[in-house]
Amino acid sequence: MHRTRRSFLTRSGAWALAPAALNALEPVHPKGRARQVIMIWLGGGASQIDTWDPKERGDAKARKPGCYYDKIPTVVPGVEVCEHLPLCAHVMDRITVLRTVHHRVVDEHGAASYGMHTGRAVSGTIRYPSVGAIIAHELGPVNPKMPAYVVIGYPSPMRDPGFLGAKAGYIYLTDTSEGPEGFTRSKTINDQRMARRKQLLVQQRKHLLGDRTIAVYDEAVEESLRLAGPEFMNVFNLRNESPELRTRYGSEFGQRCLMARRLVENGVRFVEVSHNLNFMNGTGWDTHNKGQINQHLLIRELDSALSTLILDLERRGKLDDTLIVVNTEFGRPADFDGQGGRGHQSSTFSVVLAGGGLKHHGAIGLSDEKSKTILDSAVSVPDFHATMHAALGINPAKELYDGDRPVPLTDGGVPVAQMFA
Repeated sequence: MHRTRRSFLTRSGAWALAPAALNALEPVHPKGRARQVIMIWLGGGASQIDTWDPKERGDAKARKPGCYYDKIPTVVPGVEVCEHLPLCAHVMDRITVLRTVHHRVVDEHGAASYGMHTGRAVSGTIRYPSVGAIIAHELGPVNPKMPAYVVIGYPSPMRDPGFLGAKAGYIYLTDTSEGPEGFTRSKTINDQRMARRKQLLVQQRKHLLGDRTIAVYDEAVEESLRLAGPEFMNVFNLRNESPELRTRYGSEFGQRCLMARRLVENGVRFVEVSHNLNFMNGTGWDTHNKGQINQHLLIRELDSALSTLILDLERRGKLDDTLIVVNTEFGRPADFDGQGGRGHQSSTFSVVLAGGGLKHHGAIGLSDEKSKTILDSAVSVPDFHATMHAALGINPAKELYDGDRPVPLTDGGVPVAQMFA
């Protein structure tokens, strides 16, 4: 009865499992050796057929489906990428593109973004935590003087800790020229004034002793006060890096990736870097209509920043410790719309893993000539999340609790076995 019910619930969910995940209820999961994560978020839905899963060249004007750019070989035999990813092509042996990730949420960015961050469909009864929050909760910071979870981008519900509470939440910044807002004490507040303020806060809290919600909030406040010191804030001083390295990383997005490297180097467990800078092509990665024309500017930015991040971590002996993830909410179809752009596609799209001590293959999974239908090695969203957790040595079947309600870390996901072979 239990197996039948589990199968029915699994097959009926929006984040349907790949067939392999249905064969066993209690699989033995691999255990990786990565310690930290840098997740790059391509907000808008990056086109897999124009980046990591190129096919034959199409023609937007003639409405002929296909790739918008030419494809080039990589250092991994048989694996090709878009012509605007030449630097990544040279380090493809440290990368695996999961070319057959899929889900059923097509038209709505918010729901798909939430699902790719949490591994779950939106629920009216439970607030699921993001993968960053789960990893922060499970492992904490590498360095106790650092936060566990940092976002370089804007706050969003898709990044939230959900039922895990404020302690698993993130610190964020939007500008690499300075640290997180609110962490720098005003020059008019000396140590004595700060001590008096903390004492007043304690007095105001006395009548709330025993309230768990307030206790969790107070723990977050205490951490914030601790992080306001110079040790954490100095991490954000990119002027300590050489001009040559900063140039290799590239534009503002590249500087965000450099900042992420500094954060993990100093002991932050999980860093998310947002790359959806709309001003470059008018639409960011959501390449409807004319946004397609200058999509190559975004791809080139990604190429320089990602390849430099990989090599920079490798030179510092941190690549095997650091799992790099390039995530997005869905892909784009091979067909062009009336103005030469592309719509949304969730039937198959690409997510990238690099470093993290994993066994890299250049690419896993095979799609058809339109990069639309999966032909081999389907990877569900829960499988993708299970792979991230397993890479960090976390059992993806472990249960967390929303009150008294058990909630597994992933929705029945099974790690991609080839990554650990």
